[in-house]
Amino acid sequence: MSTHSNHPFHLVDYSPWPLTGAIGAMTTVSGLVKWFHQYDLSLFLLGTFITTLTMYQWWRDISREGTFQGLHTMSVSKGLRWGMILFIVSEVFFFISFFWAFFHSSLSPAVELGAMWPPAGIIPFNPFQIPLLNTAILLSSGVTVTWAHHSLMEGNHSQTTQGLFFTVLLGIYFSILQAYEYIEAPFTIADAVYGSTFFMATGFHGFHVLIGTTFLLICLIRHLNNHFSSTHHFGFEAAAWYWHFVDIVWLFLYVTIYWWGG
Repeated sequence: MSTHSNHPFHLVDYSPWPLTGAIGAMTTVSGLVKWFHQYDLSLFLLGTFITTLTMYQWWRDISREGTFQGLHTMSVSKGLRWGMILFIVSEVFFFISFFWAFFHSSLSPAVELGAMWPPAGIIPFNPFQIPLLNTAILLSSGVTVTWAHHSLMEGNHSQTTQGLFFTVLLGIYFSILQAYEYIEAPFTIADAVYGSTFFMATGFHGFHVLIGTTFLLICLIRHLNNHFSSTHHFGFEAAAWYWHFVDIVWLFLYVTIYWWGG
């Protein structure tokens, strides 16, 4: 049977990963509910294990299709770009909902909050300590990922490696400082609407930083295995777009929630 096609599009093969990914996601969420109510992590860890295995094998297949099988033609690449753009747009609206909740409560504080913002009894973070350091870290990571991107387009393998390595390092550093800030926080997610909006917005941003760091780490590993060329590297471009989105969201979080809102 001929494998030749008269069109530039990639008709994907049958794959079990969407099914196992759905099972992993359902198990993880169910495990979170069980953890919250019964303080039992076993189901959550099982779901995380299934999801991690699915991600590894699914990404492996996509890397193989794009790098070795030549299935990511210009038309396919264009579709992938639009998919990533629309995904980031959906993420923008996801964070708009958190900012909306924050401004709804902060611009006109209810009597139950003491008619003041932050609410009575809440001690906010000093925006010129860890939050300012984290801002500098993420802005620096935006510079290093741009450095890596331009180096890749110029065919400079070593500088691309260095730029990606420092970006991943800065992402990990940011996450460590964010975790330390949460541990030292003088309020919790249960402390009125301030605690809820603060931890939901910064927590989901921190989750996105972890995803972005993983995304860039995979790109670093692929780059070290010579998967990218100066003209064929959309996987890296998608990671860079995502990372710039994470940077911009943090700037809005810092200015509104940490600085103005505190």
